[in-house]
Amino acid sequence: MDFLDFEGQELYFDAPLSSEVAGLLKQAAESYPGVESEVLLMRGYFLEPEHLSVLVALYRYYYYQHRYHDALLVSERALKVAGRLLGFRVDWQDLRLSEVGNGVMVSMGLIRFYLLALKASGYLLMRVGAFEEAARRLDKLAELDANDQFGSAFLREMAHRSLQGSVEQDAAESESTLATASH
Repeated sequence: MDFLDFEGQELYFDAPLSSEVAGLLKQAAESYPGVESEVLLMRGYFLEPEHLSVLVALYRYYYYQHRYHDALLVSERALKVAGRLLGFRVDWQDLRLSEVGNGVMVSMGLIRFYLLALKASGYLLMRVGAFEEAARRLDKLAELDANDQFGSAFLREMAHRSLQGSVEQDAAESESTLATASH
């Protein structure tokens, strides 16, 4: 499956957005990085919580503010919304390539969005130190994108190395604790 075929595809930002929310997003961009920017984005979210453009704007705000836990919440929401729009009856962990294929019949653009949101959530989980969960998400992405068209192989490798490193560190700390306790 060629996930990079963009020809004739509608993308998430092509979906109609109310003029009120479009204005809020514009004002938020103009007031960035001020606190007012977040307030404007949240107002947009409360008005159109299912619009992917609103979710992307909110995600970017949190990401660029280094508020990775908040960005992760938004990426989770984006996965749920995009999955629902694609007709997925399962969460990302149970998604199979056949369901992705069915989703292509709905929208290749939304499939790309969904898989990029999965990649983003894996990256954010690494940023907050949740390497096991990050590795699971990036493993799922590798399963669905065997040709690595989204370029996630490096992130996946980093997640697994970090996970292995934390396991080795935990083992070393446990040995140290046992050695100290036995004296």
